[in-house]
Amino acid sequence: MTRLQKILAEAGLGSRRKCEELIVNGDVEVDGKCIVTPGSDFDPDTCKIKCRGLPVKMEKKAYFLLNKPKGYVCTNSDELGRPRAVDLFSNITQRLYTVGRLDVDSEGLIIVTNDGNIANKLSHPKYGITKVYYVEISGRLSKESMALIKKGVWLAEGKLAPVKIRNIHAANKRSSFEMVLHEGKNREIRRMLAKFGHKAICLRRISIGPIRLDPYLKVGKYKKIEREKIYGLLNLKDKPDQAKSKKAKVKSNNVGSSRRS
Repeated sequence: MTRLQKILAEAGLGSRRKCEELIVNGDVEVDGKCIVTPGSDFDPDTCKIKCRGLPVKMEKKAYFLLNKPKGYVCTNSDELGRPRAVDLFSNITQRLYTVGRLDVDSEGLIIVTNDGNIANKLSHPKYGITKVYYVEISGRLSKESMALIKKGVWLAEGKLAPVKIRNIHAANKRSSFEMVLHEGKNREIRRMLAKFGHKAICLRRISIGPIRLDPYLKVGKYKKIEREKIYGLLNLKDKPDQAKSKKAKVKSNNVGSSRRS
């Protein structure tokens, strides 16, 4: 038996959070019955599951590293009809989606997959997957501004986590630096820089955890990566599940001990 949102995520319908929204919105039915409560357990091999009237089929997992160009959105539906990152993929039968997002004006490394498990873990703060960005601005970022960014900047929704920042080139007309983020709030870097009067001329993600953007991977191109390699590089194991199972085992042993006594 498997949680319904996990079944949907593994079928390529989105991250677990997105799949929970599908359930709550009444878009999912199991054996002809609408299910609106996330967390319900079902057997994907015996149950007939539909989402918005279409059968949910388990897909073979696929993983890609994409060098996203500017002008492309990281969503599978866009009201403005702008080109999508997934439009860059051809001859792929799986329903792909991007893990995390880069705004339409940003470029660089992004993971594209149909594996809801990896999407869930990469987006959850507890896994601590850092992301590194190359940034260019007009003008020079002052030492005072840099010090405040390192401590954590206050924005409308609260204080951002501290950011590591390293100068690459500093000049009065144009400067560049690297920024390491632990969070992924909407347009975080751009809003952070705007607070200090700067606009990002170039914003490129160059790494996700230990996975770096291949310098030979041209903008708009992608390459396949094997599941074992990407899980291994990101150290994505089911740690909570393992911990839960260990806890259950200890509890079981304790119960057995008390019965023997």
